[in-house]
Amino acid sequence: MTEERGEEPLHMRTREESEELIRNKLALLPDKPGCYLMKNAEGKIIYVGKAKVLKNRVRSYFTGSHDGKTQRLVSEIRDFEYIVTSSNIEALILECNLIKQYYPRYNVLLKDDKSFPYIKITNEEQPRLEVTRKIIKDKGKYFGPYPNAFAAQETKKLLDRLYPLRKCKTIPDRVCLYYHLGQCLAPCVHDITREQNEEMVQGIVRFLSGGHDQVKKELSSKMHAAAEELNFERAKELRDLLINIDAVMEKQKITTTDVVDRDIFGYAVDKGWMCVQILYMRQGKLIERHVTMFPFYGDEYDDFVSYVMQVYSENPALPREIFLPGRSQAAADTALPVESAAVQPADPSDAAALPEAAEGAGQGISPAAGASGRSFADAGGRSRREAALAELADHAAAEEADLHAAAGPSDSDQKDVKAALESWLKVKVYFPQRGLKKQMIEMATDNARVGLEEKFRLIERDAQRTVLAVEQLGSWLGTGPVRRIEAFDNSNIQGSDPVAGMVVFTDGKPDRKEYRKFKIRTVKGPDDYQSMREVIRRRYERVLKENLPLPDLIIVDGGKGQISVAVDVLENELGLFVPVCGLSKDVKHKTAMLLAGDPPQVVPIPRDSQEFYLLHRIQDEVHRYAITFHRESRAKSMVVSQLDAIPGIGEKRRKLLLKHFGSVKKIKEAAVEDFRPLGIGEKLAEVILQSLRGEVEGEPQN
Repeated sequence: MTEERGEEPLHMRTREESEELIRNKLALLPDKPGCYLMKNAEGKIIYVGKAKVLKNRVRSYFTGSHDGKTQRLVSEIRDFEYIVTSSNIEALILECNLIKQYYPRYNVLLKDDKSFPYIKITNEEQPRLEVTRKIIKDKGKYFGPYPNAFAAQETKKLLDRLYPLRKCKTIPDRVCLYYHLGQCLAPCVHDITREQNEEMVQGIVRFLSGGHDQVKKELSSKMHAAAEELNFERAKELRDLLINIDAVMEKQKITTTDVVDRDIFGYAVDKGWMCVQILYMRQGKLIERHVTMFPFYGDEYDDFVSYVMQVYSENPALPREIFLPGRSQAAADTALPVESAAVQPADPSDAAALPEAAEGAGQGISPAAGASGRSFADAGGRSRREAALAELADHAAAEEADLHAAAGPSDSDQKDVKAALESWLKVKVYFPQRGLKKQMIEMATDNARVGLEEKFRLIERDAQRTVLAVEQLGSWLGTGPVRRIEAFDNSNIQGSDPVAGMVVFTDGKPDRKEYRKFKIRTVKGPDDYQSMREVIRRRYERVLKENLPLPDLIIVDGGKGQISVAVDVLENELGLFVPVCGLSKDVKHKTAMLLAGDPPQVVPIPRDSQEFYLLHRIQDEVHRYAITFHRESRAKSMVVSQLDAIPGIGEKRRKLLLKHFGSVKKIKEAAVEDFRPLGIGEKLAEVILQSLRGEVEGEPQN
C-alpha cells in the first residue's frame, strides 16, 4: 500500500491542495492489477474497488463525465491509496476482504437482513443435531437453507427418530426422557463408540444429501420383517416414519431433473439501484429465494460480483454449483442455440436417474435433441421405454454440453470471477449460455427486474396517493390544496420541563429541516391552553418578522379549546387568517377525529381514506418530536439539579465539570486528583464526590 509520511492530515488541506496531491499520485499509478481505496476529507475510506490496470481505472474517476451518483462519490474524494496484486483473481479476493475490513460508505455492503435456518451436525465427540441461523466455521456440517424454521424443525424431528444422537447441550449425569422415547442413546450413562456416532452421522448426511429413498427402502424392509415376526407395534412405528418422510420430502416442488445443490443468481439495475435475486435449489428443489436491493455507485457488474463474494465469504454451508449471469445479458441472450453445441454421449445411468427429463424435452427445452431421439426410436423399432431412455440421454448430454460451454466463458471478467470463486470456495461456478441452466438465470434476472419495477411503482403510487390526500384534505376543509401544513404539540409531566414541538409537512411529506422546538417560558404548571397560546404567538411573530412562508393549514394537537386559543392569537393579536384545525385522540391515544370551523365541528373524513392516514402520520410525528425533546430537556435538568445542589458549584463550574468529564456518572467515578486540572482543590473535590455518591460525613444518605 502506498504510504504518506510527513504529509499534513487530510482535514487540514484545502480542496486545491487535495486536487494537486491526487494529480501527482495519478501520474505515478502502475500498469498492474490491484485494489484502490478512496478517502474523504476525514481520511476515512469511502470506496474500495479493483482494477485490471490501476492507472486506467483510477484515472477514469477524475476525467470525463459521470452520472449523478458517481459524481457524488468523486466530490468527496480527497486522497486515495492502492495495493498492487499479482493477478486479477487476487485483486477480486482482496477487494472482498477490504470491504469487510473498512465497510466503505459507497460500496455494496452485505446486510444480514434475513437469515435462513440450517440443520447442523456439531463437531463434537458426541455430536448433536440442531437447527441454527448462525453459520460459523467450526468444522460442523451444515445443510440448507430451509425455507422457514418450521420446515427445518420438522426435518430435524424426523431425523431425531431415525438417528438417536444426543440431545442435551451439556451431558447430564442421568438419562432423560429422550432415551426412554428411543431418540437418544444416552452417552451420559452408556459408552457410545466413535463408530456408532459416525454411522448415525453418515446416515443423516446421506438422508439430507438426497438419499431418503434408500432410507425408505431400508425402513420398508424392516417394517415387513417386524410384521412377519408379529411385532405389529414396531411395524406401526416404522410405517409412521415412512409416512413422515413422504410428508416432509414432498412439500417442495421438484424443478430440475437432478438433485444437485446450487445457488442461482440474477440481477437487474434501474435508476441507480440494483436488485439481486438468489434462488436456492437443494436436492433439485427450489426451496427459497432471497431478494436484496441497494444503491450502487461503481460499475454495475463489478458491484454485483462484489456482492456475490461477500455472500460466501463467511458462509461454510456451500452449494455444489453456483450459476452466475455474464457481464452482458444481451450477449447472453444471443448465445448459440442448443443444436450447435457439441453433444457428447451421455452415461445411460444418468438418463436412468432423470425420470422426469422426458417431459421437459417434450416441452421444447431441447427441441433438436428431442426430435432426433424420437425419429431414431421410430426408425429402429425400439420400444417406447428405449426411445424415452435415448431421448433422456440426448437431453442430459445437451445439458452437460451447456455446462461445458459455460465453464469456459470468453469474457475475461467471467474467467476471473470463476477462477476466484472456485479456488476460494472449492465449488463449481458456471455462466450458463443455453438450455435449462440459462432459463434458471433468466428466471432469477426476471424476478430481480420485477422486484425493482415493483419498488419504483410503489414509490410512485405512494407519491400519487400523498398528492391526492393533500388535495382531498383541502376539499374537506374548503381551503383548496394544503401544500404546507404546520402541526403543534405540547409535552410536559405535571407542568415540569414544559416544551412544544412543531413539524412541517410539504406536499404530504415531512420537511425535517423546517421542524422547530420550543421551551415554554411564561407558563407555570400544566396549562395546555396557555402553552399553546405562547407557542403560536412566538412562531408566527417570527414568521411575520422574518417574512417566512405562511402555512396553508395549522394543526394543533387537541380539541375546541386549543383551536380557539390558536385562532385568537392569529386573528386578534397578529392579524393572520390561516385555517386552523385540531386533531383529538381516543382513549387509546390514537387519532380519532378532525375538528375545524367556527365553532369547531367534526369533519366526517372516512377513517380508511388516504387523507385520514395523512393526518394520523402528522399527529404521530409531532407527538414523537415533542416528547423526544421533552425527554432530552428533562434529562438535562436532572443533571443540572444534581450539580447545582452542591455547595460551591455555580453555573460556570457546572459547565466546566460536564465538559471535562462528559457526564455525572463519570464525575462520580473520578478520583480527587482528577479535579486538579480544572482548578478545583482537594476539599471541594471531596465535597463533590460525597454529594454525588450520596455520602455525608462518611454515612450513606437515606
